Order: sequence, then C-alpha cells, then structure tokens
Amino acid sequence: MIDDKFKPMIPQLEGTIKILKQMGVSIIAMQDRYAKILLPIEPNRSHINTVYAGSLFSLAEFSGGAIFIASFDHTTYYPIAKAMSIQYRKMAMTDVTLEVSLTPEQTAAITAEADEKGKTDFTMDLEIKNVEQAVVCTAQGTWQMRKWPGK
Repeated sequence: MIDDKFKPMIPQLEGTIKILKQMGVSIIAMQDRYAKILLPIEPNRSHINTVYAGSLFSLAEFSGGAIFIASFDHTTYYPIAKAMSIQYRKMAMTDVTLEVSLTPEQTAAITAEADEKGKTDFTMDLEIKNVEQAVVCTAQGTWQMRKWPGK
C-alpha cells in the first residue's frame, strides 16, 4: 500500500532515472520510513535465465532514494549514494523485492546531524528476496543526505 501523501512522488521516483524505468522497477508500498520495491525478472533476465546481477545492484542502490522520500523532507535535503557492496547468495529466478525502513530514532538522528553539519551519512543493510521470500542477495549501502543550498 502506498500512503496517499506519497502517491504524487512515485512517478518521479520511478521515472527520473530512465534506465530504472526501462528495468521495470516499481515502488509497490510506501509509508512513513518504509518502502517496498519490485524488480521484475523481465526485462532483467540474464543469459542464464536469472535476474541480471547489475539489475539487482541497481535495485539495492535505488532503495536509498526510496527510503529518503519516505523519511525526509525532499525540499530541504537531497540524497546521494556514497558506497554499495552486494553479495549474490542464490540465483534469482523470479521477480524480486526489497524492503527498506528506518526507525523514528534513526531519522531524527540523521536529520539533526544534517541540520548541524549540512550533510550526514546513513547506512542500511539490505536483503533482496524472491517470490518465495528467500534471500537472493544481501547488500550494504551508504548514502549521504545533504541540505539544499540556502536551506
């Protein structure tokens, strides 16, 4: 379920990075400090009939933007990716999903540091799952939240 307040932002999130739109990445749930993202196997099928590894990586990286919109004021701050590592655990033979969330305490601490210093890093440990909910990839990402100039 996508909360009404986030519905106007979904087309921009899904369409700003053109390759993600071509990959079929879609946000299927978004609530305060939570997002669930779908990556379909088509058109992301590899030469061995699994989800292409680069598509899985892109899904993990994109999750930072999704959780940013679900958690922070995009008129005051913007996110950038700083680091990402991924471990491919099991072949992804189906559509996959990724759920991301932050606690109220995490968002408060991130916001406070960004307000004080103009920017701050935040990290997330991620699990990409197939339709049976088996973990096919784990990833670790670091994003930076920065204040827009003049804010």
